[in-house]
Amino acid sequence: MILAVTGGKGGVGKSTLAVELGAALDATVVDADLGMADLPTGPGPDLHDVLAGRADPIEAVRETGPVRLLPCGRSLAGARAADVTKLESALRAVEAAYGDVVVDCPAGMKADAGVPLAVADACVVVASPDAYALADAVRSRELARELGAGLVAVVINRAVDDPPEAAFRDVLGAPAVTVPADPRVGQTVESFRPVVRSAPSTRAARAVTTVADAVRRTKRV
Repeated sequence: MILAVTGGKGGVGKSTLAVELGAALDATVVDADLGMADLPTGPGPDLHDVLAGRADPIEAVRETGPVRLLPCGRSLAGARAADVTKLESALRAVEAAYGDVVVDCPAGMKADAGVPLAVADACVVVASPDAYALADAVRSRELARELGAGLVAVVINRAVDDPPEAAFRDVLGAPAVTVPADPRVGQTVESFRPVVRSAPSTRAARAVTTVADAVRRTKRV
């Protein structure tokens, strides 16, 4: 399965959740934000190179601690050289080699956000607990629906109080899962130590596991 992690706003924790779900599902995480990559990179080929025809997708995958990662470059020249029409073949190659793939999508509703969704088999929408979040989540779901990526769950991320899960669930027609604010989750991307592995008994880790279980049920349908 190729699972897209998407959302209508930047800064809601999509990249963090992508890494956490990658660890929970033993999946390969792909940073598909060609213009504003968040996940760690380093020496070696990346997604920019793959989409420019300079590297094979498999050689660009890194065994980065507990999560396999296909990072994306951060240069403007690399983004301009990337041919997004090659993204599907790249993701399918990674899926064939390693199994499930979790794609960290660009934020927003522009075309670059839609390309990974058009490739994905299903998606998870990430929303903040703010007042505008439900409307953003609905727009993300509609884009995903138009592109054939079924909604597995909506994640209300970094919640301090109890958000209106029932409203999200009823309006979006999918399970709503709250991931509480936790400083350890905030360090997931930087440290690349997902809480589902390092602190599995925490509320945040249990919430991510609930989302991962929903993904697994979708695969069985």
